[in-house]
Amino acid sequence: MKIKVGFGFDVHQMKEGHPFIVGGVQLNHHAGAFGHSDADVLVHAICDAILGAANLEDIGYHFPNTDPKWKGVSSLILLEECVRLIKEKGFSLGNIDGMLCLEAPKIKPYIPAMKENIAKAAGIDMEDVSIKATTNETMGFIGREEGVVAYAVCLLEK
Repeated sequence: MKIKVGFGFDVHQMKEGHPFIVGGVQLNHHAGAFGHSDADVLVHAICDAILGAANLEDIGYHFPNTDPKWKGVSSLILLEECVRLIKEKGFSLGNIDGMLCLEAPKIKPYIPAMKENIAKAAGIDMEDVSIKATTNETMGFIGREEGVVAYAVCLLEK
C-alpha cells in the first residue's frame, strides 16, 4: 500500500453582508468570506490537501477564478471533483483533518453539519472527518475579523 499525505491552506477576506459558508453550512454572522466561488475557506483548504497529496497541482489550477463556470459555485462540488480526480489516479481518501482560525462566530454548533457535508461530498464516513477551530487571540487581520483562514491535512491510500 502506498500512503500520501496532503496539506492545504486557504484564506479569504471577510466582507460585511456576504454569506459566510464554511463546510457547506451558512453561518449566522454579519460578514462572510468573499471569493469567486462560495468562498468556503475550509473546503478550499481540504481540496488543496487532496490535490497536493496526489501531486495534482492546486485548486486554482483546476478551478481558476478567471473561469465564469466556477462563479458562485458550491465548494462541495469542487471537493467532489477533487475526489474524482484522485480516484482516476488510483487513490482513495482515508481521512481529513481541518482547522479553522477565526474570531467569530463560534463554530462548535455547526461542526456536525459541516462534517456531514464534507463526508458526503468526499465519499467517506463522518468519523473520518475532523474539524476544529481556534481564534487568533484578537491579533492581526484574523483578530480584527478582516479575514478567515483554514488549514487541512488528508491521507490518501493507493
